[in-house]
Amino acid sequence: MSFDIQGKLYETFEEQQVSDKFKKREFVLEIPDGSYTQYVKFQLTQDKCSLLEAFKNGDEVKVTFNLTGKPFTKNGTTMYFTNLQAWRLEPAGANTPGAAPQQQQDAPSFYSSEADNDLPF
Repeated sequence: MSFDIQGKLYETFEEQQVSDKFKKREFVLEIPDGSYTQYVKFQLTQDKCSLLEAFKNGDEVKVTFNLTGKPFTKNGTTMYFTNLQAWRLEPAGANTPGAAPQQQQDAPSFYSSEADNDLPF
C-alpha cells in the first residue's frame, strides 16, 4: 500500500551503513497542518538512498512511501515499530517533470442539443 504527501524538505541525515548488506538514509519533511506544523521522518534504503542527492533543505517535494510496521518482543514486552519507507521523491508543484497536467473536463450533459425534445415541460 503506497501513499504520497507533499511538504518542505526540512532536514536530511547522512547515509548509514547498518550492516554489510543494508544501508539507510533518513530525512524529515515539514508538513503544514492547520495551525500546527508536522515534522515527519521518512527512511530511504539501499539504492533509494541516492534519491536525496537531487534536493536540498527547503525544497518543496512530493514523497511517495509505504507504511510498514512490525512487533518486537524483548524480555516479555512487545513493542511496535512503524516506518515510513520512501521510494520516490520528486519536485512538488505544477512544474514536476513527467507529470501530466490535469485537464478540466466538462460536466456530462443530460440535455440533448437536438430539437426532438418531446417532454411537456
